[in-house]
Amino acid sequence: MSPGPTIAAELIALLDDFAVAAPLPRVRALHLPRPETLDSRRGEFCALELEDGTLGLAFVLLGDTWARLGASDVVARLSGADALRLARGYARDDAVARTLGMAAINALSRCIFDRLGYVAPDSADSIGELDPRAGDHVGMVGLFGPLLGRCTAAGARVTVIELREDLVGEHEGYRVTLDSAELASCNKVLCTSSVLLNGTADRILRHCASAAQVAMIGPGAGCLPDPLFARGVTLFGGSWITDPGAVVDALRAGEAWSAHARKVAIRRSEYPGLARLAAGPAGNPRP
Repeated sequence: MSPGPTIAAELIALLDDFAVAAPLPRVRALHLPRPETLDSRRGEFCALELEDGTLGLAFVLLGDTWARLGASDVVARLSGADALRLARGYARDDAVARTLGMAAINALSRCIFDRLGYVAPDSADSIGELDPRAGDHVGMVGLFGPLLGRCTAAGARVTVIELREDLVGEHEGYRVTLDSAELASCNKVLCTSSVLLNGTADRILRHCASAAQVAMIGPGAGCLPDPLFARGVTLFGGSWITDPGAVVDALRAGEAWSAHARKVAIRRSEYPGLARLAAGPAGNPRP
């Protein structure tokens, strides 16, 4: 049996379909974090700005992505570029193309949500509303240090899936492994949105098929959630930018931008789906 379409393919198809009825804005600029901020949280994300002012974030420290962008003329050439064409790069293996594609997908997703009048709800907590308890087996994709203690303190068993071999082993209250197949025994999963960028999301979510709750969180969680909800994600939590201009100014100044965004959680049980949103009230297509 051949595998079905990937998350990347489905996201691009959703954007393509929407653009047929309502042309999407082009790129205004790409804003990179300043080099002196790269060793801090202020330097982890770039922001792609569309001509309507919408921003899309993407983690920019995967491999040598930031260095390659900074050493090329890509940033200058992106002004006026077709954002939808840029988004298609998300399906490529090249890290730079994927990063720019992810930023474009996130920006276009927010643009679509704004046009359709959808506003993501506030997040209730920082742990993806998993409510860990004694008897739970929590899978953690990526070592969420500050959140780990909340799981172990609640008496939950924790298995962390990591890419770093130096972290592997038994630790006090949790275990770290490289084998994502071990997620199959977890009833709750907390997953970093970085899997959307490093190409592991499809595989990771296949291993989470038995989990009752799968929360994917992180500032890079800004795409349309439909393909993720179809694969078992129950909560998609990211940063909803409230002042795009202030975020751009903060990136340029090397300052923190989190004050210009709010933490949100799109819950599968509440989300109407892009098709219903686009249909509008009483099923009438929106203009």
